[in-house]
Amino acid sequence: MTIGKFITIEGAEGVGKSTNLEFLQALLNEHGIAYIVTREPGGTVLGEKVRELLLSISDESLDSIAELLLVFAARAQHIAKIIQPALNDGIWVLCDRFTDATFAYQGAGRGIDPGAIATLQSLVQQSLRPDLTLILDMDPVIGMQRAEKRGALDRFEREQMDFFKRVRAAYLDIARADPARCAVIDAAQPLAAVKIALLSAVRSRFKLS
Repeated sequence: MTIGKFITIEGAEGVGKSTNLEFLQALLNEHGIAYIVTREPGGTVLGEKVRELLLSISDESLDSIAELLLVFAARAQHIAKIIQPALNDGIWVLCDRFTDATFAYQGAGRGIDPGAIATLQSLVQQSLRPDLTLILDMDPVIGMQRAEKRGALDRFEREQMDFFKRVRAAYLDIARADPARCAVIDAAQPLAAVKIALLSAVRSRFKLS
């Protein structure tokens, strides 16, 4: 059996990841491709509990290294229970964020040594890497304006604008360093144009008509 394809969608706050995941699902449905949709942090019962810890506002501040380890603990469970079994069964995986988010948020955002993140990446993922990463990019000022319209902000969304500027820069650096895997989509375009760019990147990468 052919192993499934692993597609991740990345970006900072307010870039429209959920909406654009729907476009990808429609494309895979059109081609009769079996897939699952999941997210990070989350995807499993344990992962969703960790997600709640990471996003919720608390009187006790969360140490950056503790945050990093929680992210990778959830990821280890996610890979073992959801992602790898699906791929092994020939099922495609669409994932809302993955390890690029860790390099962007905990690395560039929090200032954690990317070498430490890479060590955990190797330990938890071994050789697993996405086949395609779609990075939705826009000015973080616009992104946060969109995020604020959705309702109450979570712990990450309450960060200062400089934090989100570092996150954006990190995503663009990741794309430049790995152009074979990453496609940057201008998420500030009208939604119809974003959809065209997104679907074009997926069709091109996987030779879909």
